Amino acid sequence: MYNYKMIDLFAGAGGLSLGFKQTGRFDIKAFVEKNRHAADTYKENFRGVDWYNDIRDIDFKALNKKYGGIDVVIGGPPCQGFSNANRQHNQAINLNNKLVKQYIRAILDLRPKAFVMENVSMLKSDVHRFYIENEDEEAIQKYKIKTKLDSIFLLNQKYIFDGVEELVTDPDSIKKNHWDDMLYKYLNIWLKDSANGSKLEAAIDRHIDTVKKLINKHIPVDNQYILEADNELFHFIIREERLKARKAELVMLLKKPLAYQRMLLYAQEIHDNNIGAVFATADENGTPGNLKANVRSCAVYDYLTGILEAGENGYAINKGILSAEEFGIPQKRRRFVLIGVKKKFAEKVEMPEPSKNVVRTTVHDAIYDLADAEPSESAKDDSGCYIGTELNQSEEKLGFLRDNDGKVKNHIIPKTRPEALKRFQYIKPGQNFHDLPDELKTNTYTNAARTQNTIYKRLEDDKPSGTVVNVRKSMWIHPTKNRAVSVREAARLQTFPDSFSFSGPKDSQYQQVGNAVPPMLSKAIAEQILKYIDKENG
Repeated sequence: MYNYKMIDLFAGAGGLSLGFKQTGRFDIKAFVEKNRHAADTYKENFRGVDWYNDIRDIDFKALNKKYGGIDVVIGGPPCQGFSNANRQHNQAINLNNKLVKQYIRAILDLRPKAFVMENVSMLKSDVHRFYIENEDEEAIQKYKIKTKLDSIFLLNQKYIFDGVEELVTDPDSIKKNHWDDMLYKYLNIWLKDSANGSKLEAAIDRHIDTVKKLINKHIPVDNQYILEADNELFHFIIREERLKARKAELVMLLKKPLAYQRMLLYAQEIHDNNIGAVFATADENGTPGNLKANVRSCAVYDYLTGILEAGENGYAINKGILSAEEFGIPQKRRRFVLIGVKKKFAEKVEMPEPSKNVVRTTVHDAIYDLADAEPSESAKDDSGCYIGTELNQSEEKLGFLRDNDGKVKNHIIPKTRPEALKRFQYIKPGQNFHDLPDELKTNTYTNAARTQNTIYKRLEDDKPSGTVVNVRKSMWIHPTKNRAVSVREAARLQTFPDSFSFSGPKDSQYQQVGNAVPPMLSKAIAEQILKYIDKENG
């Protein structure tokens, strides 16, 4: 039977690749992954596949020649929304969105029979946009991609001074008035932690010596308004011996100079990314307001489909949100999937649909047999544990995830500290951080009231889990044990088989699992693509 040559871009640990491999119909030639630990995991589980580190450095035409053509491209380029409403952003431009352009470049150069792009469900919305760079103009015109006027917030009206528009327009002036990066980093941490008094005091203790050294090395800026704000703050920090006792004054003094520095950071990004912008402190009617960079933008989805659907040699493209639970995966995960197939194979592409006979599964089905296995607290000492090979009737639903010899690796958890243990003991199945009494909520999050409902979530045995992300950061709790969910248990919820091992430090392993596409879902996508491209080979 014919096997198709495939590459995986932004491969992570390889969840998407694994589903394609499980069909037995795809020969994976290469993968691209910048994270070293994720790449190590991929290499361990997909032997003999060539590794490329950075997609921006790849000559895809040369790669195509090397492998004698690539039939299928898969991958999940990072793509995140942005909002000018959040004044604490450290970046004006989400550079991850630009990686979608690299994915498009790969498709245009490789011309595969089909491609798959997986990402968060918001990718199809208007939230995910590119700011138009000068180099985009040709494609915008050629493919008639819809754009709109947009703006990037730079500075609140109350801090505006004479000549601010000229300052942010000139890259040289921006550099002359910018702090050392580390000074900005630490003082910005203080401001971010100011909503929680104890966190701010801890941050001051942690950084005060370094901050004073950086201030003493600081070269004064040349703009008089920024200089005045800087001097007032710096003198207070250097001379005040009871800084924590006067933290309210400190926070007030932090706001203006940090607002100026953030403005300069944003303006520098705009220049560095060659974005056509008009800087203005008034709206189109001349009414004074915030300082903004007026720009144009387009939706990421419109850009992608506008280019790849074009012409008779283009692709028939469809998109949809696939629910993992409906495909028998023990997890309520919804992911946006885009499938493109060459128009010569299909005028219209349908999204995969779950089988009518699919068996719904739960947390219990996935991890029941790991409950009494003693987890390790160290990735370095992970020699594996033995859980046996006999399955009860419930476990047979996901029996294929188990290894025949009963050996399990990556059954690793964070060290359970006394405060966390008290929380574990209090929280019942289905409950989370917000169900804790006030005395168990303190000294953890900057604003406990705004903590997400997934934090300190105890899983329910008889239901699918929520979306598996980095469950260590979320501190997910085992359904019946007073401990965190292990890396292997999270991998089971994602439908990684026990034969698939994860490399790197514990935190990285958790992140790799959370970032992955469930292999069971990936396999359904692969089988759908085969329905179209197999037509050429009978």
